[in-house]
Amino acid sequence: MRRRLIQSTLAVVLIVIAVFGVSLVIVETRTISSSAQERVDLEAVRLASIVDSRLLGTGSVDAKFLREQIRDARYAEIRIPGKPVIEVGSRPTGEVIRGNATGEEGETVLVEEPSSSVTREVGRTLLIIGLVALLAVVAAVLLAIRQANRLASPLTDLAETAERLGSGDPRPRHKRYGVPELDRVADVLDSSAERIARMLTAERRLAADASHQLRTPLTALSMRLEEITLTDEPETVKEEATIALSQVERLTDVVDRLLTNSRDPRSGSAVTFELDDVIQQQIAEWRPAYRSEGRAIVSSGKRHLTAVGTPGAVAQVLAALIENSLMHGGGTVALRTRVTGNQVVVEVTDEGAGVPGDLGARIFERAISGRNSTGIGLAVARDLAEADGGRLELLQGRPPVFGLFLSRTPPPKKSSGDSGQTTVR
Repeated sequence: MRRRLIQSTLAVVLIVIAVFGVSLVIVETRTISSSAQERVDLEAVRLASIVDSRLLGTGSVDAKFLREQIRDARYAEIRIPGKPVIEVGSRPTGEVIRGNATGEEGETVLVEEPSSSVTREVGRTLLIIGLVALLAVVAAVLLAIRQANRLASPLTDLAETAERLGSGDPRPRHKRYGVPELDRVADVLDSSAERIARMLTAERRLAADASHQLRTPLTALSMRLEEITLTDEPETVKEEATIALSQVERLTDVVDRLLTNSRDPRSGSAVTFELDDVIQQQIAEWRPAYRSEGRAIVSSGKRHLTAVGTPGAVAQVLAALIENSLMHGGGTVALRTRVTGNQVVVEVTDEGAGVPGDLGARIFERAISGRNSTGIGLAVARDLAEADGGRLELLQGRPPVFGLFLSRTPPPKKSSGDSGQTTVR
């Protein structure tokens, strides 16, 4: 590209120089020749007037007197009627420029000048024009190189940026070049890089969330299946199988919820449901794990409350809080329900040391953990709560009290043109 730009610019400059330079040489040559002829003619007229004045004054004209009147070593020949021819200077050889004039006394004056003087002047003019043309070519080449670098370097940078995007490095460069078209391409590449970065971040976040959220349900399901393999009682097998099927259903709901949140965190499917059912299901699911640790999990507060949300999402939020208490808390874990205004609150508390003061404001941030855990559970729980219009807060640090706030107002009815269906679980 650089070579083509330089070659095209140089070609244009050479064409311009050829067209205007040749025209200028022709014009200057004619102008110099005309000026030389005019000088010789004026010189002849001047000598004729001098001869006229001399004849009228003294009546005689000699070569010595005329030699003093001739300029620039020209040759002059004066013919006066009835007198000898007077020659002044050396007669030039070769091509000459000749001028004639006739005086009032009948004398004729011939002035000759070598044409080499015109040739020399034309040569000097051609040399000046050539030097100017050479300077123009050099300036054009330098300008073409600068312009080529200005255009080629950004294209090289943009190619490198595109290659980095293709290799999985989505960092935008935010570099502009002062050329509107190239800056537009850079804007598009930076926008693409930001979108790719968001997509990669969302994919990594989905993988981390799925790994964290599926770990506990899979562990509980595995425990149920182990109990089935260890018993021969049909009733026990049937009971455990029923519980396992429920856990599989909740596991499917967890996967669907994670996928939904990865596409649009605001696309909640909130419905009105019985809060007691979700709480008792979580207590039943977590009681074996707490019993193995020598701890208890209980529920208290108002009963028969309805709330608005996605039952599977609410179950996942409570599971994250219960698991957090199991891992980091101590003593009995209590789930208390109460009503405040138009909201239902589920409080999860334990008898442990609580949340350190320096983590209180950041406990729901990702990768923030009081111990060596992933720091994902509470962040995912908060996102799940907010997706259906609720919120998850740390109400008290010592002892720890987490509050899940859910609305008691039913969701607005969908319009008749909306084909979506809502089910109550």
